Amino acid sequence: QVQLVESGGGLVQPGGSLRLSCAASGRIFRINAMGWYRQSPGKERELVATITSGDSTNYADSVKDRFTISRDNAKNTVNLQMNSLKPEDTAVYYCNVNLIPWAGLGSMGYWGKGTLVTVSS
Repeated sequence: QVQLVESGGGLVQPGGSLRLSCAASGRIFRINAMGWYRQSPGKERELVATITSGDSTNYADSVKDRFTISRDNAKNTVNLQMNSLKPEDTAVYYCNVNLIPWAGLGSMGYWGKGTLVTVSS
């Protein structure tokens, strides 16, 4: 069993900042890529940012230069620092982790339950 627990969502004014965190626990042999996705009402879930085991990052164009993804391999966590937030960033943010639970098995993707970010004045 693998659990992903997200934290850090909430209400913030436009131009403000929030930091999301996601901690993976349970049966974990090795974590590969980690990332954040988001889903707004009436829209499909979309990629926000990903980070590989080698710390290579990828961002959606809409968040480049405003959001920063990072990971702490010792704690099995992935973070998303969100600055200069805009109302259009309002969404439920989901953590995604690609990992190998047991040695010799292939990698599997896991999702967190999501944390709501609301950007409004």
